[in-house]
Amino acid sequence: MNVAVLLLLGLGLLEAEGRCFFNRTEAHCVCYNLSQESLSSIIQCLPASVVEFWGGELERYVAFPINDLDPSAIEMLGSLVIRKIIFGDLLVPEILLARVLRFFSYTQVQELVFESCIFEGRGNWAEMAGQDLPVLSLHFHNVTSASLTGREQDFSSLSGWLETLQELAVTGSHVTSLPCGIGRVFRALRSLDVAQNSLGDESLMPAFCEGAFPQLQVLSLQRNNLTSYHSVCESIQLLRELQHLDLSQNKLMAEPSSSCQWPVALRIFNLSDTGLDEVLTPLPPSLEVLDMSCNHLHAVDVSLSSLKKLFLSQNVLQAAPSMRNYPMLDTLHLDNNSIAELPWDEVKLLGHLRDVAAAGNPYNCSCSGAGGVQALAGLVHLGQGWPQDYRCHSPPRYQGRLVKDVPVSVLRCNSAAVIAPVCVALALLGVAGA
Repeated sequence: MNVAVLLLLGLGLLEAEGRCFFNRTEAHCVCYNLSQESLSSIIQCLPASVVEFWGGELERYVAFPINDLDPSAIEMLGSLVIRKIIFGDLLVPEILLARVLRFFSYTQVQELVFESCIFEGRGNWAEMAGQDLPVLSLHFHNVTSASLTGREQDFSSLSGWLETLQELAVTGSHVTSLPCGIGRVFRALRSLDVAQNSLGDESLMPAFCEGAFPQLQVLSLQRNNLTSYHSVCESIQLLRELQHLDLSQNKLMAEPSSSCQWPVALRIFNLSDTGLDEVLTPLPPSLEVLDMSCNHLHAVDVSLSSLKKLFLSQNVLQAAPSMRNYPMLDTLHLDNNSIAELPWDEVKLLGHLRDVAAAGNPYNCSCSGAGGVQALAGLVHLGQGWPQDYRCHSPPRYQGRLVKDVPVSVLRCNSAAVIAPVCVALALLGVAGA
């Protein structure tokens, strides 16, 4: 069988008339609605490392005979440099996908992406039993398929491949649950992204049961239906290797302080845009990065001795948090709060701090206020907002003026420091003259 025809059959692209466009500079090829008449167009995609296929319905090819490959075809497939394939806007019969997927074992494709696809029916995944695939990253976005509940046997048939998969993303696809048995198949998974779905507090505990995702390091639960900080903590306690957790864009409710202990390996925690008006506790004790931006926090009074990066932009803070609580801090973002002065005296004591972003605050441009910001600008990086987004809010004579332009000379700001030595000198001269 001709390799080009084989690829088209394997990728499921025999549909309305279209063609492929190859960008040689980026080694990227995009195909739209290929037909048998425009079949030759796919040949130009063979040198590409990334290939995209958009549009088509594959129902008419469900009964199409797909035979084992001859040695020359296998050798040809193995020589291709394609590493990533994207399928978009396709109606995919699962039975056809199950028959075709095993052909990827002859390629070097490492990443598969399904975008805005509809999976229908149920495939015979037993054909994949014991089959290995080179694919390490699998992404689904805005897809529709049958419920995962009751599909444990299908996933078991795919275990030869799924046990080596390292990245899995199922986003924007109305997922409401992840059965425990399915999670146990993903023995080597390092990253799981289930953002923009419909997972609730009650669905997390079964999803992360004993033995599920034992090597998981990165977990995104962004923009689901989570409300309980305590329930999330309890649900992921068994993810002992977890280092990065994203809970952003959930609406977490205030609860009494929890006794739950987060995984000890957790280093990066995203709680941005979760509706918080106070800092929830406990926080993971070994955090290095904490993002609580886009909330309603009035104050942040927690101590994290290992914290290196703290993001608090777009809150209602009246003052910056005490730097003494974060001795290892190197990055602090405070943009768009209600802070009138920056703690210059504390900041200058932190030898690690290099990045401070604090634009969009209503600065009091008294001598200490303007002087502190100007001194900081000479010591750390104040971000892209400096100096145009650092403006005075008070006193009235400086309102609207750039903080950097406010005069903070010693003579103007601390006349006593100048007058006192002069008076002493004059007195000594008087004594000497007498």
